[in-house]
Amino acid sequence: MKFTPAKPPLTGETLESLTARLREHGEPAYRAKQILEWLYKKRARSWDDMTNLSKPLRAWLAETFELLPLSLVHGKQSLDVTDKLLLELGDKSLIETVIIRVPQEGVGLEHSRKTICISTQVGCAMGCKFCASGLMGLKRDLNAGEIVAQLLHVCYREDARTPRARQELVSFDNIVVMGMGEPLANYEAISTALTIVNSSWGLGFGARRITLSTSGLVPNILKLAESDLNVRLAISLHGATDEVRTEIMPINKAYPLAKLLPAVKTYAEKNGRMVTLEFILIEDVNDALEQAEKLRDIAMDLHAHVNLIPYNTVEGLPWKRPSVTRQEKFADILRRARVSVTLRREKGHDIDAACGQLRLKTEKDRELADVS
Repeated sequence: MKFTPAKPPLTGETLESLTARLREHGEPAYRAKQILEWLYKKRARSWDDMTNLSKPLRAWLAETFELLPLSLVHGKQSLDVTDKLLLELGDKSLIETVIIRVPQEGVGLEHSRKTICISTQVGCAMGCKFCASGLMGLKRDLNAGEIVAQLLHVCYREDARTPRARQELVSFDNIVVMGMGEPLANYEAISTALTIVNSSWGLGFGARRITLSTSGLVPNILKLAESDLNVRLAISLHGATDEVRTEIMPINKAYPLAKLLPAVKTYAEKNGRMVTLEFILIEDVNDALEQAEKLRDIAMDLHAHVNLIPYNTVEGLPWKRPSVTRQEKFADILRRARVSVTLRREKGHDIDAACGQLRLKTEKDRELADVS
């Protein structure tokens, strides 16, 4: 499912592709670096901001490209300093980008560590039973420019709020590709977007600080292993046996653990990175201690880190999180085996920060408004 905009976004151009377009227009190659510097380093918000370019060139750029392919509908800040941005695309589709802040002891909020969670699709086709992103199905893939533009919106927001942003090219510490959608189902766009984010002519953001999460598309995990992206990999496991995983994740029928786990091991060996196993704890679904024991064995075999996430309630879905006592007992089974494990306390619960919740609520509000 593709969306073809009237004009391609500048944020989706690589140095190579932009250089080629400029040469076709009769411009020297060095102009491409100048334009990308205005976009990413100088944060130009209009073509007229690019003052070292001629007026005819700026006019051609305005006719040829969309400077920024999405706009901010609104932002919500939670009590735990998590921000959720609801962004509108050119076709009026909605996506979400989340800023997760971790305040550091002895310094103000402006110096907090920040992780940015970005989306790769409008909705999701994976059909995971516990996830808000898939409740309305997949509408379409994002293009590379729409993926990158989410990070520029974060930059604009942080530039205005924190001294750190004015001193550094980007004021966040990590990027997680864990928002709406299955990143590896939109492989070419996410590959181009991460190339732009990583490159010195783009945002210059190190690959070691980027984590891509997948529900388990085995062929594209292996394709990613052969690429030059070298990002960290997280697997949305959520079940330590095929029986449990298939119950809540339909993808397990096509790629059961016998196919998925060897692909994950291949990725880890080729990239020399510890992978992460994401495991959302859902009461009476996957929180049995037998699941913890199976998860322990998988993590030990893969030398993986385990991220345990108590379920974040989604309106319209029946699932609940286990008690804190149950969560700790589950985690203790991994800890006793010296598995690297984090039992996460979710952030943004008061602003519906689980993937897709804010978008889902806004879409329903729009439908009601149209009916009335």
